Amino acid sequence: MKTKEELASTYVLNKNLKEAIMVAEITERPLLIKGEPGTGKTLLASYLAKIKNYPLFEWHVKSTSLARDGLYFYDAVARLNEARFGNENTKERVKDIRNYIRMGALGEAFTCATPSVVLIDEIDKADIEFPNDLLLELDRMEFTIFETDEKIITKHRPLTIITSNNEKELPDAFLRRCIFHYIDFPDYNFMEDIVNSHFPDISKSLLKNSIEEFYQLRKMDDLKKRPSTSELIDWIKILMSQNISPKELNQKPFIGSLIKNEEDLKLFLNSHKQR
Repeated sequence: MKTKEELASTYVLNKNLKEAIMVAEITERPLLIKGEPGTGKTLLASYLAKIKNYPLFEWHVKSTSLARDGLYFYDAVARLNEARFGNENTKERVKDIRNYIRMGALGEAFTCATPSVVLIDEIDKADIEFPNDLLLELDRMEFTIFETDEKIITKHRPLTIITSNNEKELPDAFLRRCIFHYIDFPDYNFMEDIVNSHFPDISKSLLKNSIEEFYQLRKMDDLKKRPSTSELIDWIKILMSQNISPKELNQKPFIGSLIKNEEDLKLFLNSHKQR
């Protein structure tokens, strides 16, 4: 499996996404990215960090996440454990609460000595008030550590990428402060560019036939989960490793890399029998 850095090196931008990134940089506003799963929303931040040679700070939001988690957290448990079970070397450390302040992704970016990229991934997973709770910090690029009364002010406003899967509606006040871009599912020609970036040695016939079979599968009615770009990449990787010929593709070998649930598999098999 490719590392995140390797995947970022194969990332392909279309014209509209390039424009959205440019607008976000000019306005110094966060770039809110939506789109189908597997269209490269999360990987965009890694790509930008790589081409700009910026450090990347990632915050993968969970349903239990609070806005402050991205700024900092106070590790009271570690302090208590060192106070109770530590040795002579930890006594002085325990006295200073600053030793137990841990920066989150935004906090790391705010204190970074160089420009950086921040990823706030799947912001819609959190509570509905979560985005609004970030507004002040994202606007002013500063926050206060309440335990120490220390104000953190960023030296370099980070390029902030925020992704959403549309699980929840985001508040209007938050949306007004973002640049928005929806990543459309790639058309045939753009998909060729994407596949070629991952597999520069792929034969033209395998490239053509695999993409055609992929789009044919996506057109099936009643699919609960249509295969994504990332799943096409996985499928082609398997096809190439097993030396599958283009003529064999109409049998959809290794279908489990494209279809990911039982209902869709049954639908596919029934449709395939009728062909």
